[in-house]
Amino acid sequence: MAILCLGVSFRRAPFDLLERLTLADDDLHKAYLRALDADAIEEAVILSTCNRVEVYANVPAYHAGFLALKRVLAESGDVAVEELAEPLYSHYEHDAADHLFAVAAGLDSMVLGETQIASQVREAAKRSEAEGASGPRLKALFHAANRAGRRVRAETSLGVAPDAFVALGADLAADELGSLEGANVVVVGAGQMASLAVRHFRARGVGRVRILNRSPERARALAMRSDGAEHGPLDGLRDALDEADLVVSATGAAGTVIPEKIVRLALASRERPLVLLDLAVPHDVDPDVVKLEGARLIDVVTLRGRIAEHDEETASGIARAHEIVGEEVRRWVRRKRADALAPLITAIRTRGDEVVRAELERSAPRLADLTPDERTAVEAMARAIVAKLLHDPIVALKERAESGPEHARLLAELLGIDPASE
Repeated sequence: MAILCLGVSFRRAPFDLLERLTLADDDLHKAYLRALDADAIEEAVILSTCNRVEVYANVPAYHAGFLALKRVLAESGDVAVEELAEPLYSHYEHDAADHLFAVAAGLDSMVLGETQIASQVREAAKRSEAEGASGPRLKALFHAANRAGRRVRAETSLGVAPDAFVALGADLAADELGSLEGANVVVVGAGQMASLAVRHFRARGVGRVRILNRSPERARALAMRSDGAEHGPLDGLRDALDEADLVVSATGAAGTVIPEKIVRLALASRERPLVLLDLAVPHDVDPDVVKLEGARLIDVVTLRGRIAEHDEETASGIARAHEIVGEEVRRWVRRKRADALAPLITAIRTRGDEVVRAELERSAPRLADLTPDERTAVEAMARAIVAKLLHDPIVALKERAESGPEHARLLAELLGIDPASE
């Protein structure tokens, strides 16, 4: 059996496809039923977020597992199999572990270092267990992935990457506007990223700041924490754009929040450019805005591509995070191979005990005159000799486990043990 991951993510799939594939609670239950019904799937964990839908499975063979998981994705998302051809990716065995560990660490997120994905990975593992779909192999894999994520957040600066995204976005916006000094800013959203944006742009010396949100109460609460900021409902966006130099959007909405039409109307009554900084995942601003003369769109994809070169600390954090992921993958591999060797090692030690017992029985007549203490000493010495003889081969077997199963097969053959039957 081996680990196989099949998935679709924001990197290659259009948002509308991801939206259809994303599984609600009832859909997730049905997806697990499909997975458990498949002969080629032994265990399964489904990770479904707004940016990715991935299935991790324990499968008997790659090809059969690939086809089974592809059917699960297509049928659960009610999409044609053909639609998955281009964006679908697969990772097998160590590559699957490497991918999952990077996901849990926030290295494969649109916003590098985002912390939400860590809880989503944990919840996916818990849901699989509740559905009766996880077994020892996937439990061990996801436990190790969570450990990798915790280490990355504890040992690197990647956890503050959202601040770096806002800082880079501010620099790019300043380049477009010439300066942020005195600029009129409209912030759409009232969550964590919006709060970071308000605080950062205030520190950069912008002028008027107006916070808009579907929930006026949340907009008001953020404005009260931001000295001098104005607030209002989202339906005031059209009027707000007329006076804005910069729009920063960071909502958690599933669809477009700032349509192309509303930006086009705002540009028709002005001569100066309008910069739109879209920090949302998925995007808030209609991508067609880039076609409008006078509009400058900066989105998360742009920021992600430039974050490492822009911020030395973030670049160092990314490099160290990849090192940690590599360390944890190797640790998982060693543990996995040690677990695979456990039956053989047990069989070797059992064979040693059998030899000692047989020889003691054969020598029983010659040991008949020994006192109980003397007989105990002889038996202890015999077991110690056999244990010492087996110690070095077992240690060598564990040390060479990472290079493959050849040494295990050879040792089993030399000792007359059939590992397949143990």
